[in-house]
Parts: sequence; C-alpha cells; structure tokens
Amino acid sequence: MALFRRAKQASTPLTDRDALLADLDGVVYAGPSALPYAIENLNRAGESMRLGYITNNASRTDADVAAHLTDLGLSVAPDDVVTSPQAAMRLLTTMVPAPATILIVGGEGLVVEAEKAGYTVTRSAEDSPAAVVQGFAPEVAWTDLAEAAFALKLPEEEGGIPWISTNTDWTIPRERGVAPGNGTLVSAVHTAIGRLSTVAGKPEKPIFEEAVARFEAQRPLFLGDRLDTDIAGSVSAGIDSALVLTGIDRPKHVLAAPQGSRPDYILADLRDLHESYPVTSEQDGVFTVNGASVQVVDADVQILAEGDAQIDLLRAGAAAIWATGRAIYAFRVPELLYADPFHRP
Repeated sequence: MALFRRAKQASTPLTDRDALLADLDGVVYAGPSALPYAIENLNRAGESMRLGYITNNASRTDADVAAHLTDLGLSVAPDDVVTSPQAAMRLLTTMVPAPATILIVGGEGLVVEAEKAGYTVTRSAEDSPAAVVQGFAPEVAWTDLAEAAFALKLPEEEGGIPWISTNTDWTIPRERGVAPGNGTLVSAVHTAIGRLSTVAGKPEKPIFEEAVARFEAQRPLFLGDRLDTDIAGSVSAGIDSALVLTGIDRPKHVLAAPQGSRPDYILADLRDLHESYPVTSEQDGVFTVNGASVQVVDADVQILAEGDAQIDLLRAGAAAIWATGRAIYAFRVPELLYADPFHRP
C-alpha cells in the first residue's frame, strides 16, 4: 500500500498512471454543486491520462451525468460514465434474457438502461415480472418498495425470481447534508421478504472490471469518498485507490478501516492528487509522515509529534494503527488524531 511504500519523494498519487477513475457523489460534487478544488484538479489530471467517472447513483442516465459534469466545467461524454444500472443490466443478462418483463424500482437512469438492453419495464408485480431490479431515485416511494416485495415473496430457491440491486450505499451526500441512500431502501424490502439482493455496483467487481476494460486502463487509480464501497471495491478488483475526505467517510472512519477497505492514499481534497505524496517511515514502532509521528503502546495510541498538517497526522496514525492488525475498539485514541477540519458535505 502507498502509505507504507518507500516511493520516491517526488511521486504523486498520479505518477505513472494511465487512467483516473473517479466516483462522483462526495468526490466531484455534492448535490448539483461542484466540491471545492474538484473541477480544476480533475481537468489538470485529464491533460495526461484518461478520466472515467464511476457512480453507484442509479437515478440518472449516463448522458445526464455527462451533461451535469460538463456544466460544472469538465469535458465529459456519456461513454466516459460507468453507472451501476449498466452493471446491473450486464448482470441481469446472465440470469434472465431480454425481452423479458422486469420490475424496476428506481428512476430514469435504470429504466433507460433496461430498455437499451431490450427488456420490457413494469412497475407492478401484477405483470408477473421475471426479475426485480432496484436502484436509487429520490422519488422512490413506499408503493414502489411494496411492489418489489410482492414480486419477490417467493424465495429464489423455491422458484422465486432474481432480485438485483444496483448498489447498497447506506447514505448519499447532498448539498444540505447526508441523506439515506439505496441501501436503506433495499434493506426495507429485505426486511419485508427475508431475501438478499445480488449487488451489481460498488463494492462488487463487475462495475470496476467494466471501467478498466472500457478505458483500457493498465495502471489506474480509483478515487472515492467511501471505504465500504469505493475503497473495498477497488481493493477487491486489484486497483490502487485514494480516499478523499470531501464526502461521506471521515478521519475516524479511516483509523477504523478494516483490512480490505484501506486506501493506498489519503487525500484532504483533490489538490493532493498533484502534490508529492509523503513517504511513511517506521522506526522502532514509531510511524512518521513529514513532521507527524504516532506510535501504539499496548492499548494507547500516542502522538509523539503533531507535525504541520492534520492530514499528515492522520496518515501517520492510520499507518500505526493498521500495522498492529487489531481493531480500533481495542485502543484509546486521542481526539486530536481524528480531528476533522476537512471539507464535508
């Protein structure tokens, strides 16, 4: 992992990359508005590598997403956007061939991809759908969730139909704060019927594999704001990852990240994409990043030096805690280590 690599001091997270694959919500924008420093630094990255945008949000089409990003100041074509509805349709074709009737719970982004794949779309369980595909949309109502539950009442092992969810993100960042995501809606249906959906988007591999193939990436970096989807998915897919602290997960989540959900790079914002990424050094159990030093002694995480930047203290603290192989609840962690001066939605 880059946090522990003895890389050349002059290297940045983008050194030797041929593609930057970026999540959207919490990385590029929150609601309709761009996040600070996102647009100019993505445009700068695009001068030397391919940019791709990967989103679990199923409410909009790839064309709508591309238009939104273009309005914000990026240059994006629909084919530059990989969506969870696209991943869901690829998965569905392995289970139910078109032109079968499928029940859609979600918005235009999901409906358009289903119709492009040749499926007949219904909103009612009374139409005897061959599968249910569920994705996020702000207009999804109780009646939509009820129709899904009615269609899925028979367990799959007893002949019931497949159920695919585009993603299971518990939350979604908006301009006014953090709101419930598709995971909460999928959970409501699960609670009613006692079944689990098959997930197409992050953190599952299909959406990452599609992105790598579409952009012909050999040395990509995935950029996200969530450990449980963006980072866990990229780790599972074998792609280097960077977590940016402009979205959902905060410093305390970074310190507590389990094996398999730890980023190679921790960024305060997207300016850090182009900054020299500091080497983490370790001597006698003391982890140092620039001027910040942290060690773990028994159950105590100790700050030996604060350094000049909170992001370096967080990087050093994460390295020290992760190196123990123990869960965060086993430690006493000083509040300064997870202080959060970073931009958040």
